[in-house]
Order: sequence, then C-alpha cells, then structure tokens
Amino acid sequence: MDARTYIAEHRGEFVAELREWLAIPSVSADPAHHGDVRRSAEWLARHLAAVGFAIVEIWETDGMPAVFAEWPAADPDAPTVVVYGHHDVQPADPAESWQTDPFDPVERGDRLIGRGASDDKGQVLFHSLGVRAGLAASGAAAPPVTLKLLVEGEEESGSPNFAGLLERYRDRLACDIVVISDTTMWAADTPSMCVGMRGMTDCRIDLYGPEVDLHSGSFGGAVPNPARAMADLLSDMHDAGGRVAVPGFYDDVAEISTEERELLAKLPFDEAEWLRTASSTATAGETGYSTLERIWVRPTAEINGMWSGHTGAGTKTIVPRSAHAKVSFRLVPDQEPLRIQERVRDYVEAALPEGVRADVRFSGPGVRACASDITSPAVRAARSAMGRAFGTEVLFTREGGSGPEADIADILDAPLVFVAVGLDDDRIHAPNEKVEIPLLLKGAESAAHLWEELAAALRC
Repeated sequence: MDARTYIAEHRGEFVAELREWLAIPSVSADPAHHGDVRRSAEWLARHLAAVGFAIVEIWETDGMPAVFAEWPAADPDAPTVVVYGHHDVQPADPAESWQTDPFDPVERGDRLIGRGASDDKGQVLFHSLGVRAGLAASGAAAPPVTLKLLVEGEEESGSPNFAGLLERYRDRLACDIVVISDTTMWAADTPSMCVGMRGMTDCRIDLYGPEVDLHSGSFGGAVPNPARAMADLLSDMHDAGGRVAVPGFYDDVAEISTEERELLAKLPFDEAEWLRTASSTATAGETGYSTLERIWVRPTAEINGMWSGHTGAGTKTIVPRSAHAKVSFRLVPDQEPLRIQERVRDYVEAALPEGVRADVRFSGPGVRACASDITSPAVRAARSAMGRAFGTEVLFTREGGSGPEADIADILDAPLVFVAVGLDDDRIHAPNEKVEIPLLLKGAESAAHLWEELAAALRC
C-alpha cells in the first residue's frame, strides 16, 4: 500500500481525532483555560503513544506544558529530525462573530471549522498520520530517520518559557534538522515552502520639553516644542527612497539571492487584489523591491502611533510639555535586535534639539529573524517531498511575522525547514478559523515522503 492510499483510507479516523483535540479549549493566554492547556498536552501524549512513538513525555515549564515524543530509527546512524509545533490556541473572542461554536468543531464538506484547526493542531496532527503512512508504504517498523516531536503550549502567548525549555533539554533534542509546521502556503493550487520569517523589535519614544504645557501666544516660537521635535524625528526616519534612515540599520542585512528572487517572482501575485485586501489605494516602500520582497525580505520601520498635547474637543493653544510615539521594526536575517535597539537610541539622541530630552524604551530583547538556505540538501529534500505529494512544482515564500523559530535554530544548532499546508484565508487568530482537510492530507503525504527524502539527503 502506498502512502496516499493509506492516508485516504484513514481520512475519517484522522478527522475524528482532530475534532476531539480541537474540542479542548487550550487558550494559553487565558488563566481560566490553563487546565485545558494541560488537558490538551495530555491528549496529545496519549495519542502519540497509541500511534507508536516509543518515548512520550510531558515537559513542564514555569507556564504551560510541552509535549515531547521520539520514535528512534532502526539504524542508529540515521539522521535525527525534530518537528516543532504548538498545541495552544488563540482566544476565540469575539464569540459573537463565530458562526459555530469555536470549540465544537464542525465538518462542512472538505472544510473543518474550529479554533486551532489550522494554527496549529491540524498541522501538528498530520505528522502523526504521515509517519504511519510512511511505515505502511515501506513495510518498516520504524521511520528512516529518528523522529522527535516538540509541541509547545505557550506559542500563542509569546513563548515566554520556550527558550529555557530548549536550553534545559538541549541534549535530548539534539538533531540534524528542525522541521517547522506552523506556517502557510501560497494557495491550495500553488504549493509553496516558507523559507524565512522576519524578526521584530519595538519601542516607545517619549520626548520632553518644558516642564508644563505653555501658552502658545506667550511662549510659542521661542521655546522648543517636543511635538515638532517628534514630527521631525519620525519624518526623517525614512529617506526619499523609502529606506530606513537610522545610521547602520542595513549594515547586517542579508540580501536575497538571485535564485530566490526569481522564484518569488513566479508566484501568481495580484497586486490589485492585494491592495483591496489591504484596504489601500497604493503601495509604498523601499525603492527597487517588489511588494512581496518589501513584506518578506526587507527590514522596515513603522510608526504604530503618535500623540501629544491637546487631543480633546475644542481648542487649547499650547506648546505641549511632551510628545510620544510607538515604533516597530521588522528585521531580516543577520540583523540582531539588540544592535538595532542601540542604533535607534543613538538616532533619537542625535535628532534632539537643545531643550528636549528623550526616553526610549523597548518592550523586550526582540525576536530575531530566521531563514533557510534554499540550496541546502534539507530544503531540496523537503521541496521534493512536497512536490511528490502535490504533483507540481513547489515554490518559495517567506512570512512577514515573527515566532520562536530563530531560538530553535540557535539553541539546537540546527537548520530549519518549513513544511506546512495552512492558507492565508484560514482565518487564524480570527473568528471562524478553518482548515482545508485535503490540504492536511497532502501535508501528511508530504511528511510520509519527507523522512525518506531527508534520510537520503542528510547521509550524503
């Protein structure tokens, strides 16, 4: 029996198991559901043990538990692969916007609706079906690679304890490659692999001038105005070509390769439709780059909010005592968030007029970007596995968001490969989240081929 036939024959069982798991409201951000997050971990641990994983453990953290499972290869010299995902989910708010109960999953044709269906329980569970399909196809008792699953319980809360978990279990998680199944494809009829995610750091800038608000008739034009200083500082943060004008901002930026740029250009991107989705009438950004390149492979600085002085009804003619702004920076591979923070502080300090002082506070150490080498044997193996499942060329994408992937790569000292089948219209984090069941089955088939492909590629 080949993998595809096995998966087709076990579709009903797979969907029933997923619906059972989705019914557990494992919302890590809500203390009222912390018991449910634990129940979710326990459900997954039981499931993986029943499937055949030789080692299944629940790993405690200072917050919510993670699940670890291992299925050793018969050959002790076989490569080792860690698969990362998460079993916690976003809150279902606003509840009134759901057409169905978010934690009573509903199957409608080829679509499964429920919180976590795509992000990320469905994409975790297809690996369970995939390993069984691969074994059925090969007739073997164990996969051709040593397979380890690490499924965390706090991703939707910012993974506050995940780096510590990785450090604590570094030896148990030793591997040759890490597979990430928590991203999306371009479209159902255009399979793709994510090969990078941007990082981020963000700050609040507070500028202070006079100790009190001043009458603009008596003092305006004769004392420094922090609102004007903030306007100048923010307007000068980009040059005429849309580049971030913070000195040194681009020093460490890893440029996109010609090969990847050509593959991104092959994606069927409809800019007019994208603009409609964005509710915008025009594109903007760094000169010399396409819209997709701007949101995937180039760093940015975005003003998220700014305020100063009187903003209520009527007139209050003052020189305000302070001005405030929130700014976020999306980062690309090789940009270190802490280094960018230093450069932003230096930029703000250099921009201040006499009589204005600044306080720049970052919300944390930031998140580093990550990327896969598209010429690596592992990426080529994953692309081949997905191509076999989908029967067509697999293109490359990146994602503009951020996650714990850079920590995984650095702490485990292993490259990343992204194999996922979610879609942008799955409404992850929104009401009425759904997943396309045929794509989950394609994900399982991709996983069945992936272990075979990686076993061959990583031995070379």
